[in-house]
Amino acid sequence: MYETEFWQLIDDTRQAADGDPVDHADLLVERLADLTPDDVVDFARLFEMRFRRAYRWDLWGAAHLLLGGASDDSFDYFRCWLIGRGREVFEGALHDPDNLAELVPDFDEEEDGDAEELGYAADEAYEQLTGSPLPDLELSDEPDEPEGRALDFEDHAAMADRFPRLWDRYGD
Repeated sequence: MYETEFWQLIDDTRQAADGDPVDHADLLVERLADLTPDDVVDFARLFEMRFRRAYRWDLWGAAHLLLGGASDDSFDYFRCWLIGRGREVFEGALHDPDNLAELVPDFDEEEDGDAEELGYAADEAYEQLTGSPLPDLELSDEPDEPEGRALDFEDHAAMADRFPRLWDRYGD
């Protein structure tokens, strides 16, 4: 599976689910279960690579503002949600997390920012196809600390300086 196919699956299933993350994950499992086990492994590898690329302090800071706080688990679910929003949003956020103010202008912390189930879609589809768990993706371990310079999420001046557009909308 190529990156273009990966993003097409993400976009098609998100649109069919009207953006609901649980429905999105269910539809993604259905679509993945129509593929070969090797394609599902490829999809899982592509998803995991993006999930790891988003393990950055600046994205965590943006998630903290959007969600009104973000624990380790919340940030994991946020990264799944970010991938689920599609290539444009994902790459735009990686380029500059403050872009999320424009990329997801209708963000609602009660409904958005958590797509934990998307992170398990490939696992579920692979198990449906083979009756076995998804094999090891043979990727290096995720680092212990996010990439980049650590941020103090409670330092309002630093957060407002780093994320001016997000701070205007979601800051204290």
